[in-house]
Amino acid sequence: MESGPAVFAGTTFLLFGAGLLAWTAVRALRGAPVADGVSPRVAVPSALLAGAVCLALGVWCLTRI
Repeated sequence: MESGPAVFAGTTFLLFGAGLLAWTAVRALRGAPVADGVSPRVAVPSALLAGAVCLALGVWCLTRI
């Protein structure tokens, strides 16, 4: 019973993290702002860090099955 929520949470974290990393990469390569009203020098590393943390959490959740 407990593996169902772990799979759901892991999959959600993985999808969100991958999407955030892809979106950030596309926005940064095009020179578009990543976050409205925030300097790109702050927004890009913050978004990349958040995406990497989400991927790590997703992997961690899926290893707990």
